[in-house]
Amino acid sequence: MVAARGHFYPTPFARVWAKAMINSYPAAEAHASHVHAGLGSLRRPCKPIKHDRKDMSVRFEGTETYVATADLNVAVNAAIALERPLLVKGEPGTGKTILAEEIAKALGKELIPWHIKSTTKAQQGLYEYDAVARLRDSQLGEAKVHDIANYIKRGKLWDAFTTSERPVLLIDEIDKADIEFPNDLLLELDRMEFYVYETKERVVAQHRPIVVITSNNEKELPDAFLRRCFFHYIRFPDRETMTQIVQVHFPDIQKNLVREALNAFYELRNVPGLKKKPSTSELLDWLKLLMVEDIPPEALRSREPGKLIPPLYGALLKSEQDVHLLERLAFLNRRERG
Repeated sequence: MVAARGHFYPTPFARVWAKAMINSYPAAEAHASHVHAGLGSLRRPCKPIKHDRKDMSVRFEGTETYVATADLNVAVNAAIALERPLLVKGEPGTGKTILAEEIAKALGKELIPWHIKSTTKAQQGLYEYDAVARLRDSQLGEAKVHDIANYIKRGKLWDAFTTSERPVLLIDEIDKADIEFPNDLLLELDRMEFYVYETKERVVAQHRPIVVITSNNEKELPDAFLRRCFFHYIRFPDRETMTQIVQVHFPDIQKNLVREALNAFYELRNVPGLKKKPSTSELLDWLKLLMVEDIPPEALRSREPGKLIPPLYGALLKSEQDVHLLERLAFLNRRERG
């Protein structure tokens, strides 16, 4: 080596020796090219995932049975275009779970639902190996015990990865699981593949599914997981949107009944100190009961002190604390008028 001003330059002999070493070890040459290409090229090449260009051109605009706001339509179409999971948050009863069903219906896709519980583990979404069943069958001398694949139970992600057409995968109420659950799915949702150690096979998604993830904000989700999602918060419907929702579910309902019911409903939601505000689904249940019991609109318009609690309130109020709160407010109202 020759030194000049603090730098070292290889001699002709050193250059010949280095070239001979690279020619002797092709792997070294490949490694050198990876290093020069950057860290991204070090990832193991995997089977390419098919991209359906038709899905990019088809846009979600709601359905006949689902009223979607403009910002919700933008969020759904953006998540599909970016091929990112759509993380949907909002109050319970605002239609987060039904959204995935309506997306599948509007795009003509198969829906694969995965409803999360507090005991659900991420591994169950990939696959489960039933070692106990295999041990029992081995004791009974079953012939199928020799093939370990007979004891592999496929999970929802496996089903979504191996469908012949692009499906809609719903991961419902992800915040019910433990805090590590979203982190355990990062790699699989990002690379769309996972490895089955028992059978030594790699499952790669044939088509990248449209992933819809719902959360009720019971737990905070990790930042690394949020970074991989397209986020949308479903705001509680305003009066105009709620009127459209009611018309979709009850096209023959009286307009006067809808008007008075919505007045009572939004007044009830605005009561300070209410533990659980009634949701959209509870409003629809209440309206159905009002029609079944033939409750006139005048009964909802009443502002008498003893009738502050709406009729058939059990469809709207789901806590005894909220019932007692309205009873106390009614009592104070009678006292002031008294």
